[in-house]
Amino acid sequence: MSLPLVAVLGLFPFAMAYAAASDLVSMTISNRLCLSLAAGFAGLAVLLGLGTIDIGWHLAAGLLVLTVAFGLFAAGWIGGGDAKLAAATALWFGFDQLMPYLATAGILGGILTLLILRLRSRPLPAVAEGWSWARRLHAANQGVPYGIALAFAALLVLPETAIWRAAIGV
Repeated sequence: MSLPLVAVLGLFPFAMAYAAASDLVSMTISNRLCLSLAAGFAGLAVLLGLGTIDIGWHLAAGLLVLTVAFGLFAAGWIGGGDAKLAAATALWFGFDQLMPYLATAGILGGILTLLILRLRSRPLPAVAEGWSWARRLHAANQGVPYGIALAFAALLVLPETAIWRAAIGV
């Protein structure tokens, strides 16, 4: 199995799964994870032989999403980890699949938000009272772990990306 294929099939999905799990249990997405995704893209871009212009467009997509997402963060609408994760994912996807990714994340995020609001409208089951993450998720004054939606959207859109096609040789 080639190194680019391992990176796309291993690093990226693992990072997304970790981001979703981390956001669920701690309501945080680590800076290290987002930086690892950015570094992983840089290494993969070199391994795949992406041209300077292609890399520039990927960087532009990441910077655009970072700028908009930090505006949303400053307004209190999303968390800082969500902003960084969305930007790191946009770096991998470039403009090619950016809109499908953001649309899918929006739909999944809306569904997630409705499910959490429904959960919060009911008493927390006694078995979950001992789980700090469940109590935090259930608390009305907490946000929504939107990293879950971002991560699942990324995994759904990944097979449509140029990075994926280049890594598998299509």
